[in-house]
Amino acid sequence: MKKLKRLLVLSLGFLALNACSSDSDVIDEDKTILVTSVIVNGSDITDGQAKQFTTVVLPNNATDRSVTWSVSDESIALISDKGVLTPLENGTVEITATANDDSGISAQKTVEISGVAGPVVLVESISVSGSDITDGQAKQFSVSVLPSDATNKVVVWSVSDTSIAEVNSEGLLTPKKNGTVNVIATATDGSGIKGELSVNISGIVLTNFKAENVLLWQRNNGGWPKYHNDFSGYDRAQTEAEKIEAENTKNDTDTTIDNEHTIGEIRILLSAYKATNNTAYLDAAVRGIDFLFEMQYDNGGWPQYYPLRNNYSRHITYNDNAMGNVMNLMRDIFLKKNNLELIDESYISKAETAFNKGIDVILQTQVVINGVKTAWCAQHDEVTLKPRMARSYELASNSGSESVGVVRLLMTLDNPSSEVIDAINSAVAWFESVKIVGYELKDVNGDKVLVESPGNVMWARFYTLDDYTGDQYESLFNTFNPNEPFFCSRDTDAGGGGPRKTIAEISYERRNGYAWYGSWPKNLISTEYSAWKAKHGI
Repeated sequence: MKKLKRLLVLSLGFLALNACSSDSDVIDEDKTILVTSVIVNGSDITDGQAKQFTTVVLPNNATDRSVTWSVSDESIALISDKGVLTPLENGTVEITATANDDSGISAQKTVEISGVAGPVVLVESISVSGSDITDGQAKQFSVSVLPSDATNKVVVWSVSDTSIAEVNSEGLLTPKKNGTVNVIATATDGSGIKGELSVNISGIVLTNFKAENVLLWQRNNGGWPKYHNDFSGYDRAQTEAEKIEAENTKNDTDTTIDNEHTIGEIRILLSAYKATNNTAYLDAAVRGIDFLFEMQYDNGGWPQYYPLRNNYSRHITYNDNAMGNVMNLMRDIFLKKNNLELIDESYISKAETAFNKGIDVILQTQVVINGVKTAWCAQHDEVTLKPRMARSYELASNSGSESVGVVRLLMTLDNPSSEVIDAINSAVAWFESVKIVGYELKDVNGDKVLVESPGNVMWARFYTLDDYTGDQYESLFNTFNPNEPFFCSRDTDAGGGGPRKTIAEISYERRNGYAWYGSWPKNLISTEYSAWKAKHGI
């Protein structure tokens, strides 16, 4: 009888919960931290039923916080390795929890047991009832347990493959993917009896949480707005208000390639399609790619927003690598890489043509000053290809920032033409000629101030051109030489807008709220350029 009773307790062990709280402390892996105390929690048994006992093990960062359970009299009760105490007779026992490390620490608790009735009747058979899943939806399964007077008819549900489906404690089977899985019901009375049923699962359309959010915000023209500007908003559940807004704004024309939008969403969808084979994601990605083809100008450039707006966003946009991001996606299509191999092959020639046209317009928009090729503006006129202003403090200029991304894109070409080589060499020479040596921008008492810094090298965000005829600030620009750094306030600031020769001359808000200086070309001209020349034997 004692052997049967022990089997009963051991089989009930899996019902136990881990009583130890999770340890989030950082552990020194090179040092063993021993247990200093163990406390046993639990109460007397008055109904003759099994009861879970738990422990508090200190310190929280002890290397091994597990314990071994034991009981003083196994004729009265047995305890599982998870701390489930199963009464066999009425009486008193002492349970002990002993730390499994080398501390030797243990704790005891005396338990009064009452309410134990008659002998145990073990389960002899379990039959699982249910049917195949053909619609991909969850389905309830049930069991028949014999004999009918078994003392404990509770079963534990499980499945043979949790990657295909999961089953809860009530027998509700939730499919994850199409396939075959065994649904298992196991007796908890220690008899070891189980029932199994093979279930075929079909009709599942897998979804991806992030991709579903991306689908929600896609506009009807195929592009995306900047609603989740840093993309992190796609990683959380959308509020009910957001869902309503997304559905009600499907026809909006706020679609853009700014801050990697549309390109970023396309890449998210293709990754999700590869993982789930959900064609809705592929279809949406293709619509996004079609949108990018549609928004490209005949001259090869891409505007920041499409449909076109009557502001600077209609210009060919190098700012924030907007056009470069599109071109990299186009290249991935015709090189069949980075999940763009999932796109139909009919897109390959279209993508290669679009990419090559983009290279052509880059070469055409390189600014020439006094007969010498220099760099690029953050945006260029979509018709004349000349540098154009954006916001009131972002006047037409050569950019010490955006030009770096343009050069890096040109340097990725496997077989650069003589025109591309000349453009790269000229731009790097320009970066060298306009670098600022011996100064840095520092925060002094909450204000940005240019101070001497021997050996420091940096670049200005904006450099003057050589032709501002008709510009609203022509008279101010006439005080500059070409390739001089300049700085601007907003038009609405107290001192007005227009170029200034020093950062100290612009408003406090713009002086401290914009990146006027940076080291953007540093790595390009120090290491990347020489590696590029060596690669191509230049």
